[in-house]
Amino acid sequence: MTTPHLQTALSGELAQLECTMIDATAQIERWFRMQWQDHTPPFYGSVDVRNAGYKIAPVDTNLFPGGFNNLSPEMVPMAVMAAQAGVDKYCPDARNLLLIPENHTRNTYYLQNVYRLIQILRQTGLVVRLGTLNPEITQPTDLITAEGQTITVEPLLRYKHGAGERLGVAGFDPCMVLLNNDLTSGIPAILRHLDSQILLPPLHGGWAVRRKTNHFAAYDSVAKAFANELKIDDWLINPYFAKASGIDFSDGTGVAALQDAVSDTLSKIRIKYAEYNIKEEPFLIVKADAGTYGMGIMQVKSPDDVASLNRKQRNKMSVIKEGAQVHEVIVQEGVPTIELVNGGAAEPVVYMMDRFVVGGFYRVNTQRGRDENLNAPGMTFQPLAFEKPCNVADSSEQPCSDTNRFYTYGVVARLALLAASQELEQTTHLADL
Repeated sequence: MTTPHLQTALSGELAQLECTMIDATAQIERWFRMQWQDHTPPFYGSVDVRNAGYKIAPVDTNLFPGGFNNLSPEMVPMAVMAAQAGVDKYCPDARNLLLIPENHTRNTYYLQNVYRLIQILRQTGLVVRLGTLNPEITQPTDLITAEGQTITVEPLLRYKHGAGERLGVAGFDPCMVLLNNDLTSGIPAILRHLDSQILLPPLHGGWAVRRKTNHFAAYDSVAKAFANELKIDDWLINPYFAKASGIDFSDGTGVAALQDAVSDTLSKIRIKYAEYNIKEEPFLIVKADAGTYGMGIMQVKSPDDVASLNRKQRNKMSVIKEGAQVHEVIVQEGVPTIELVNGGAAEPVVYMMDRFVVGGFYRVNTQRGRDENLNAPGMTFQPLAFEKPCNVADSSEQPCSDTNRFYTYGVVARLALLAASQELEQTTHLADL
């Protein structure tokens, strides 16, 4: 397998940013190493990265990545080693691991992700079984993946353990519980207050309480510290954002406050566009402050766009996954993509386990433009099979070479992972909400 052919239109400023990172590889890696001495990375995560030609920035960070099936087979050994490092960090004597997937059992591609994740975890020396939060599954049930493999999900059980209780499935006492379910609809009581059992990611990492604005506030701090280390403008790796609360799209409540947030954020972007002589029209992505799956998202270019939503658009913004209502949104700087794969607008999605980049893929959508959300119907995935290791830069190659381009993406993704680590530290108190 070869690396997908990228069609790009690079600007001088981005080439300068990439050259700076390539030349500063040793400095960057030491900086990360020192950061990880003070912060524990999430067990795993994925980051959507956008390359605009004048900046490279993360636009979303997922703590419950569901696309391990989209990684190339060549990346599995790296994922196994990284997962081993994560297990050693959290529970070095772990033998049994309980994996809790999402409830949507009919999505065979998601099930393929679960199968790949099981493969990776088992190769670390763990016995892995699947427990489900789905109330419709009351006995061990076989599910078929997109490629025809069988996985078995079992109903979760609480059982006595000393003075407390633990979580498992029939006849299975796990040392670790790994969530691949983002808890959008709430934190079930069965997951709370486990005795002597490691639960990852922590409950406050789920979308029941997690907020994108908390994450990007942490990222803003991380990006500024990193930019100061490299003596660059943090805006080149950092999207502007604002938060708007108290919104009800169905009846128009809170729209005025949202318009103000849109106006203020656009004004900040225009100043930067003028500074860097960027001739494009700035735009924003307004999306639910909690949630995934590309739901509750719209593009706006002026405050008037918010006020003029039709009924269909208001309904689309009102509800996300599992019927969760939207009353808080993040107003985020739109970062267009300059990359095309097979003629479709593309964005890299970088996957990490522990503090290591383990691979990635391109999300490609031929039905969407370079300034639109690509996590939408029509998207496909192009695995990245690295011809050379991309965890380090190669100063002998051009900045836009595959090795150096993906190294730069990996740096930005790791900054987002570090921000997620700090975000989780800062929001521990939300776990009991």
